[in-house]
Amino acid sequence: MQRPFPLPQEDFSLKETAPRLGGGGLGGGDKLTNTYDLVEQMQYLYVRVVKAKDLPAKDVTGSCDPYVEVKLGNYKGTTRHFEKKTNPEWNQVFAFSKDRIQASVVEVVVKDKDFVKDDFMGMVLFDLNEIPKRVPPDSPLAPQWYRLEDRKGEKVKGELMLAVWMGTQADEAFPDAWHSDAATVPGDGLANIRSKVYLSPKLWYVRVNIIEAQDLLLNAKPGFPEVFVKATIGNQTLRTRISPSRCPNPLWNEDLMFVVAEPFEEHLILSVEERIGPNKDEVLGKAVIHLQKVERRFDCRIINSRWYHLEKHVAADGEQKKEVKFASRIHLRLCLDGGYHVLDESTHYSSDLRPTAKQLWKPSIGILELGILTAQGLLPMKTKDGRGTTDAYCVAKYGQKWVRTRTIIDSFSPKWNEQYTWEVYDPCTVITVGVFDNCHLQGGDKANGAKDNRIGKVRIRLSTLETDKVYTHSYPLLVLHTTGVKKMGEVHLAVRFSCSSLLNMLHTYSRPLLPKMHYLHPLTVTQLDYLRHQSTQIVSTRLGRAEPPLRKEVVEYMLDVGSHMWSMRRSKANFFRIINVLSGLIATGRWFGQICLWKNPITTVLIHVLYVILVLYPELILPTMFLYLFLIGVWYYRWRPRKPPHMDTRLSHADTAHPDELDEEFDTFPTSRPPEIVRMRYDRLRSVAGRVQTVVGDLATQGERFQSLLSWRDPRATALFLIFCLAAAIVLYVTPFQVVALLTGFYVLRHPRFRHRLPSVPLNFFRRLPARTDSML
Repeated sequence: MQRPFPLPQEDFSLKETAPRLGGGGLGGGDKLTNTYDLVEQMQYLYVRVVKAKDLPAKDVTGSCDPYVEVKLGNYKGTTRHFEKKTNPEWNQVFAFSKDRIQASVVEVVVKDKDFVKDDFMGMVLFDLNEIPKRVPPDSPLAPQWYRLEDRKGEKVKGELMLAVWMGTQADEAFPDAWHSDAATVPGDGLANIRSKVYLSPKLWYVRVNIIEAQDLLLNAKPGFPEVFVKATIGNQTLRTRISPSRCPNPLWNEDLMFVVAEPFEEHLILSVEERIGPNKDEVLGKAVIHLQKVERRFDCRIINSRWYHLEKHVAADGEQKKEVKFASRIHLRLCLDGGYHVLDESTHYSSDLRPTAKQLWKPSIGILELGILTAQGLLPMKTKDGRGTTDAYCVAKYGQKWVRTRTIIDSFSPKWNEQYTWEVYDPCTVITVGVFDNCHLQGGDKANGAKDNRIGKVRIRLSTLETDKVYTHSYPLLVLHTTGVKKMGEVHLAVRFSCSSLLNMLHTYSRPLLPKMHYLHPLTVTQLDYLRHQSTQIVSTRLGRAEPPLRKEVVEYMLDVGSHMWSMRRSKANFFRIINVLSGLIATGRWFGQICLWKNPITTVLIHVLYVILVLYPELILPTMFLYLFLIGVWYYRWRPRKPPHMDTRLSHADTAHPDELDEEFDTFPTSRPPEIVRMRYDRLRSVAGRVQTVVGDLATQGERFQSLLSWRDPRATALFLIFCLAAAIVLYVTPFQVVALLTGFYVLRHPRFRHRLPSVPLNFFRRLPARTDSML
């Protein structure tokens, strides 16, 4: 069926907003404190239920099972109940949003838990007009004892200690309070909706230098022994090459690198093994080393080596028993390398570049403040009770500190208004903010196996922000699906980067990006890829064990796990990025070609005049060039970016990607698609890779032709080039440089009537030079 009107084009742009930060313009004139000046003020009614005493007995046992119910209109929160206790202590806080208050009285009711119907024990009523207002950073409101009343207003036995006040989200009770938005969440799911701060574990590189082994009991098999060492830490396993020395004292001198996190829970297990057949290895001895005892180094000094005894393990009656038959030993050099920065993020979006060792940290240069305000137009992420719903929360990651806002239940326009702060050590870093749908609110078995859905992600590079300026923008939340790019809504953020010392910040631009050890003893690309993969697994595992957990799918999405996988879309995007970078040089070359061809005679004459001046006064060449660059920069100041960068669908080629290319990008590894689709994609990849291979080969050919000028690979060409060099040296020696430069320039800028359409002599000579393509199979 044809639509009566065309669908509107989705707006992927970044929008500047003007929120009322810090409570500005709100009635009453109460503003948040300076620590909460990047969010809008939100009013809450707080009820702190501390404890009760002298409650009446309700059960036949002469005791009671009390709990407290706090009710405000249609919203109701309850404390946990105690069994057979007349003097219970709860110390729980309930927060009710002022925007959703639909009653004039707060009811605090004490009830006795029963199997059939809970018994009423007493209540305390508060008129909203008489509740005091507390503005942080005032001292906390002291709780008071209140006598319980029955439904008729008469005093009954028992007292309840309470504190009731009106406050904002800047109140210290806000993070751990029960919120009225969570009225439908069961008790075991409440932990999943509160705001929390997490810290990434401190990661170390472990360097294991395996030198040699002595006195091994080798198997008496024909041929040379094939001995290697297998090292294991947790789920990380690496092995050395087979020892080239053919004796009972094998020699390796090989480095193995691992990633570990404090506190160290795993041990380093070294196993010396001998290959006795295809896919069959025998353990000659093992050594277990506790990482707490391993020496830590912060520079490239040499660590003292040590000998470790190897123990032989044999199986007896299904159990492992130690059997030391001979004093076999292994020679090792171990250390925890604290001079490196352990990469757990994509190198393009790093939020922290400091080394592991805190002794090597430089002082901070400023403060980053982030206000997570609201979201607009979120799409339904799941179905509940036959209708679409979204329970959204935000996660922000910068450095080692992760923050998670509270979950707003069943809202497509959630309001968080939470503010967080980080110390900044390098301005060339990126903060990442992700929005997710909480699928773990039911608790228990209902949430097992569920994964929080991705709604979108925002990255902001600090170096693109002006200092001490508040940026308030609405960022589009874009997610790439197999059907194409989709806008999932918008998230409204307020960002401020404050600099403590401008000189210190400018000095960071002169320092190396990574710690010194990355340059003095660099790791290979293969090592970095492997170690980064292990780092992300350790971080996601540790954060997943927090309470409430930061789920693995959330951590991996924030750390861009899987971004290294092949994507036709990304390859196209990167190709056109290169074309865009080279477009200036290409445009300059075309312009110079038009000058040489006299397309505009007036411009060509002016270029001749400028060229003559620069040749006659060569000392003006460099100042003129730098002055020209300065004027271009000043001219471009008018069009400087006023907004932070955001996800660009056109740059990413997300809006023009073919559906099959997107399906290939989202395919699992190894592939899960049918063989015929894999064959088609493989043939397409071969075609693309063939073109890339041709371009790389052409570049290599040009370089090899330059090398062959003096290599005598073509003796005649090399002889001609040497004769030319000798003649050029004589001519340049006897001729003033200005004359040579003028003649060369006039020759290049000669009129088209003196040009030939055939290639020039130097170009013909260069193209005839031999390359190593003749030696290629």
